[in-house]
Amino acid sequence: MAAPSSLSRRRFLAGSLTVAGTAVLAGCTGRGSATTAGSSTSFGTPPPLAPKPGQNVVAATLTPTATTLDLGGTTVSTWAYGDAAPGPLIRASAGDLLRVTVDNQLSSDTSVHWHGIRLRNVADGVPGVTQDPIAAGAQYMYEFEVPDPGTYFFHPHTGVQLDRGLYAPLIIDDPAEPGQYDAEWIVVLDDWIDGTGTSPDDVLQDLTNGAGTSGGMGGMGHGSMNMGPAPFGDAGDVTYPYYVINGRNHTAPSVFEGSPGQRVRIRVINAASDTIFAVALGGHTFQVTHSDGFPVEPAQTGAFYIGMGERYDAIVTLGDGVFPLYAEPFNKTGAALAVVRTAAGDAPTVSARPGELSGDVLLGSDLTPAESALLPTQTPDRELDLSLNGQMQPYQWGMNGAVFGENEPLIVAEGERVRIRIVNMTMMAHPIHLHGHTFALTSSGLRKDTVLLAPMESRTIDLDADNAGDWALHCHNIYHAEAGMMTLLNYG
Repeated sequence: MAAPSSLSRRRFLAGSLTVAGTAVLAGCTGRGSATTAGSSTSFGTPPPLAPKPGQNVVAATLTPTATTLDLGGTTVSTWAYGDAAPGPLIRASAGDLLRVTVDNQLSSDTSVHWHGIRLRNVADGVPGVTQDPIAAGAQYMYEFEVPDPGTYFFHPHTGVQLDRGLYAPLIIDDPAEPGQYDAEWIVVLDDWIDGTGTSPDDVLQDLTNGAGTSGGMGGMGHGSMNMGPAPFGDAGDVTYPYYVINGRNHTAPSVFEGSPGQRVRIRVINAASDTIFAVALGGHTFQVTHSDGFPVEPAQTGAFYIGMGERYDAIVTLGDGVFPLYAEPFNKTGAALAVVRTAAGDAPTVSARPGELSGDVLLGSDLTPAESALLPTQTPDRELDLSLNGQMQPYQWGMNGAVFGENEPLIVAEGERVRIRIVNMTMMAHPIHLHGHTFALTSSGLRKDTVLLAPMESRTIDLDADNAGDWALHCHNIYHAEAGMMTLLNYG
């Protein structure tokens, strides 16, 4: 249970909102909420896409449903795509056409957002912005091309449904990539509270009411085992009982098997709702090769940070033995653990914290992009400002001084090079995610779709306005987004 002092010590964060905006929180289930725009407009059925000559079509079906999952000795009632979390992997090659049918077996509306994909606007999965919500018992088909190779994932954009088991990896292969590795592992990180006596909707209600419960205020007063406040300060609001890798907690962890000397590509996805992780593989060095799908100059590190919604690919050369793959939540107690096994021996426990976490931990925004990932040099046609604002009581978060629905969208025109200056005016970290586009950090040219801003940090990004539509731009802490930290990028 969060200590009562957690709220009093964090009662106010710099950059408070100038409007009340309480209507944004009207529907914790997603109806009328920030991550569901609540528009009365009916979008109807998107126009179908016919495959181009020779284009490969990848078809899949997702069934969001209420289910029971074993997290590793802990059984929870939750929602998931089928009977597992993460849900089923969808895999395609760059240039393919995806056709994904969603058969909604939930008792609630839902949607699916294809995180990081530069897809057509009608398939982006944001009810009230790009589509009608998928009603309980209804089916809906998403059709879109996947232009860029990389590591992605998908999840609802309805209320706080992401903080259940509704997420799964989406891998887009590059047919021209040489590979140069022997095996591939997909590692999905998550913080877990659903079905443990509370639900994400209960958590949001507690936060809104200012209550300190097991699903209430985390952060200060709940420091991690070894991490101080730098570099992200007070990085989360929720106290989680479990942290999982591929749906398993440390009492019965996932196991990855290989052979000594093998080169393994590890694709790491942070599907958590409120948690930044530091990731390490005991006794090994990562060679980080990709950030949010785009190649970077290979960077050697013993550990790296990953914010909510970010993805990093790394190559490791496996040693001989049994090793902990460890994801430590920043400024929170606990850890997620998986086991990497190349030989016989006892499996490590959660107490086997890798020494790599006590050294320098790589911040992804410090990576250098590969030359192939650079945006062409161009003077911006339009410059815009985006401030991140919020406070703990009342629990409201916003952009440009107001909550979503009361702030003004950012307006661009097709064909423009757009520069956005983002200023975090709060004492919390925020992973900022832009739909339908990638952007480049002007400090280095690093290409991303989700960037983690530390407290009071400023970053400037450039993007090409080459994908017309109305696009969500929001914090990927789902509770901040649901409390109003979202706006739209609209083509005027």
